[in-house]
Amino acid sequence: MKEIRLKARAKINLTLDVLGRRDDGYHDLKMIMQSISLYDSVFIKKTDKNNIKLKSNIDWLPSDERNLAYKACKVMKERFNIKEGIFIEIDKRIPISAGLAGGSSDCATVLFGINKLFNLGLTQKELMDIGLTLGSDVPYCIMRGTALAEGVGDILTPLPPCPDMHVVLLKPAISVSTAVVYNGLNLSEVKERPDTEKVIEAIKNGDRDGISKGLSNVLESVTLSMYPELNDYKKRLMEKGANATLMSGSGPTIFGLFYEKEDALRAYNEFKAEGDIKHVILTKIYNTKKRGG
Repeated sequence: MKEIRLKARAKINLTLDVLGRRDDGYHDLKMIMQSISLYDSVFIKKTDKNNIKLKSNIDWLPSDERNLAYKACKVMKERFNIKEGIFIEIDKRIPISAGLAGGSSDCATVLFGINKLFNLGLTQKELMDIGLTLGSDVPYCIMRGTALAEGVGDILTPLPPCPDMHVVLLKPAISVSTAVVYNGLNLSEVKERPDTEKVIEAIKNGDRDGISKGLSNVLESVTLSMYPELNDYKKRLMEKGANATLMSGSGPTIFGLFYEKEDALRAYNEFKAEGDIKHVILTKIYNTKKRGG
């Protein structure tokens, strides 16, 4: 095999709870992560020159060690003494700095792809261990699907597949610093916290209403106060027929869950026509276990 083409899936959070700050400065989390059908296309190819070359369709995106996908490639080359060169091309479809784990997913996909391309024989657990050295969301992006994430996001428990729903993503032309959001979080002032166990039970029962009622993200208390227009996006999604809305990760992306495709498509078309939000994306819950698809 000389080359491989893979899909790096985005994620949303169905719940996100922050339990407290750790001694190392990070936070202990408890959250339900869910893959969606939105993806970046990642092409990886062996080359004759013993180097790494990365390019993407975003001209300002770093193509060196500031890019997690590049960093993943370098780690794999050094750790497994790969002498051939590697060329990576990423067609970005996942909005950048959006709370959708686009960079982490690209990184995870490069780890997975190099393992396949060079027949390294690493298990998923071994890949996830390498991924954790690159970023806390990377192990989940290797696992994908529906999962409970604890610790800093590194302790993962697979959950039964989330029932099918359609998803409308709204990402404005702003970027949010994850560090700023976490530093601005005062847990003593958080009024609403997720009932994660209740949402897990709803997932197990295929109960879409139970999942929708349980959507909760404590980081909204920070990001939505910084960017009040995000509250307006949530309201508009509900007015256009969403069954539930939430912010993904530390934001700024707001998503709406829709049970019926027609309702999601109508909302998507209306937001696109209104033209005041930079990224309006129609996608759906992704649950297939097959990798590469």
